[in-house]
Amino acid sequence: MEILQQRDSGEPTMRALVQQSQAGPRDLALVTDRPRPAPGPGEYLIRVGAAGINYADVMQAHGTYGGGPRAPYVAGFEAAGTIEAVGPDTADPLPVGTRIVGAGAGAFAPYMVMPAAGALAAPPGWSDAEALGMVLNWATALAALKPLGGLAPGEVVLVHAAAGGVGQAAVRLARHYGARVIATASPAKHDTVRALGAEAVLDGSRPDLAEAITRLTGGVDLVLESVGRATFDTSLRVARPFTGRIVVFGASSGDAALTTHDLVFTHHVQLRGLHIGALASKAPALYRSLIAELRELVAQGAYPPGTPRLHPLHEGPAVLRQLESRRTTGKHALDPWR
Repeated sequence: MEILQQRDSGEPTMRALVQQSQAGPRDLALVTDRPRPAPGPGEYLIRVGAAGINYADVMQAHGTYGGGPRAPYVAGFEAAGTIEAVGPDTADPLPVGTRIVGAGAGAFAPYMVMPAAGALAAPPGWSDAEALGMVLNWATALAALKPLGGLAPGEVVLVHAAAGGVGQAAVRLARHYGARVIATASPAKHDTVRALGAEAVLDGSRPDLAEAITRLTGGVDLVLESVGRATFDTSLRVARPFTGRIVVFGASSGDAALTTHDLVFTHHVQLRGLHIGALASKAPALYRSLIAELRELVAQGAYPPGTPRLHPLHEGPAVLRQLESRRTTGKHALDPWR
């Protein structure tokens, strides 16, 4: 099957994974006649080398991601690749041919457009797949731990869903900054998380999770919460009163409810919400400081090249279904040229 074709009009087309409805990943389909995009003002045209798969893709497939696209649309939003063209009115553009990593619409295809303002040059010597995660997984983990979480050496950090892309980055970073790490993950993934430096790894579904964490720690200083309904009560119960912080950046098991009455009379914790895209647009100076710190971590070797499992494009729907059912470990990505 050819990757790129032409319509009768001469307009170039390409293969792409298109979300046909809000029925979830089962209605994500490979098409062969999607128009190749052209960069608009402030955008790059990217030849995609690797497209990251994230839980946000599952949420978008169900229409539950805030501000997400409406079906039908080319799926995927995280990519690394090469700049093919620069749109008009792009301030201080990187040169054509630069390898970059960033986010934009339509990553599950050989070509996509990406806002230039949020695109970063990939670390020298890293492949496209290795660079994935820098502006999403690692930036989210770093933001949750440091500027939002206020992590200090010697503190205890609880990382939920620690075998995922953000979770693994968070475990590595928390250990790098001198914290004790307690993690949750399904039993089959415990060895993976322990190898990253977690002191203890618990099954996030065990009924006595809060009690077990409290026995181990005496109370948690910082919780990284991305699961939502299934673990949120535990997060509230194990955080230290008044000094404990919970940074919420996801809800893969569904939304959790919390009232002002709860915060005043029961759960005396500090709650902070995080969406890395919103942080980049609404607090650009803070985001730039995160990226600068990530580059320093790369230089120190504390942030190693990523090792995602790379799949051909047509396997995207199956991988997303596996991610939705929590049967994946670590980072997964698509090669749109396979």
